[in-house]
Amino acid sequence: MLPAINPVIVALVISLAANAWLGRAYLGQRDETTAAAGQRDQARADATACSDAVEDLHELGRKRAAAAAPARAAATTAAQGLNARADYTLGLQPKVPGDMCASMQALGDEWLQGRAGK
Repeated sequence: MLPAINPVIVALVISLAANAWLGRAYLGQRDETTAAAGQRDQARADATACSDAVEDLHELGRKRAAAAAPARAAATTAAQGLNARADYTLGLQPKVPGDMCASMQALGDEWLQGRAGK
C-alpha cells in the first residue's frame, strides 16, 4: 500500500514548480530586454555616426563648391562666346542649297580659315 501524501507537501511541490517556472520566465524576459536595449543603443550610435558623416560630407561639398566657383565662372564666360558662335553657325543658310555635304564642307573650310588666322 502507498503511503498517504500530505497535502501540504503537494502544495509545496506545486508552489516550488510554479516559482521555478516564473523565475525562468522572468530571467528569459530580462535577457531579451537587455539584448533589445543593447541593439537600441547600437542603432542610436550607428545613426549618430551616419549623421556626423553626412554633416562632414555636406561641409566638404560646400568647400569644394567654393573652391570650384572661379573655375565655373571662367567656364561660364568661355561658354558665352562659344554659345554665340554656335548660334551664328546654326543660323547660317546652306552655302550650296540642296547639297548638304558641300554646304558642310564649305562651312568647315571657313572654320579652318578662321582658325588659321588666329
